[in-house]
Amino acid sequence: MEVTFNTYTISDDKTRLDIDIIGGFLSRSYWANERPIEKTQKAIEHSLCYGVYDQNRQIGFARVITDGATMYYLCDVFIDEQYRGQGIGKKLVETIINSEALQGINGILGTKDAHSLYESYGFSRVADRFMRRAAVAE
Repeated sequence: MEVTFNTYTISDDKTRLDIDIIGGFLSRSYWANERPIEKTQKAIEHSLCYGVYDQNRQIGFARVITDGATMYYLCDVFIDEQYRGQGIGKKLVETIINSEALQGINGILGTKDAHSLYESYGFSRVADRFMRRAAVAE
């Protein structure tokens, strides 16, 4: 699947993903800054992934974990700082939630700072309903 937005391309082709760009951004994020690149690579292998490209340069990313029937978890969403404010992130989220693979499936996500973006796509805040169990170190 490929979607064109202005001069940008959104694609679910994993062969186009640039792990160095993804890892570099996630290492600066508040949610994945301690995640080793090897875990990110494994997560990508087992997820639906969407890259955003300015010609051949990756400028954005999102990952979706799903069972394909009842629920999906949208995560690791980012747009390169230099490209923000152009509606690219909105188009990325719109493309994902409207994808054929996720139709009729409940979605969840976690965010510290982008609530209004996701609310505009039908997500609502339900923090009191979620629980978390941290991974135990091996």
